[in-house]
Amino acid sequence: MRVHIDRDRCEGNAICVGIAPDLFDLDDDEYAVMKVDVVPADQEELAQQAIAECPRAALSRED
Repeated sequence: MRVHIDRDRCEGNAICVGIAPDLFDLDDDEYAVMKVDVVPADQEELAQQAIAECPRAALSRED
């Protein structure tokens, strides 16, 4: 799976970073970025949690 980040919706709240710091980071402009292209199988549950808890619905799953 992959995670798409909609930069128009992202506010840099870093909820995703708190949930899955191995997958997400903030760039110099304080927008979420992915650290990996493809989410490892053992991290998919955390990625799903980050998608569900993003306050601006800026994250979406891509299979």
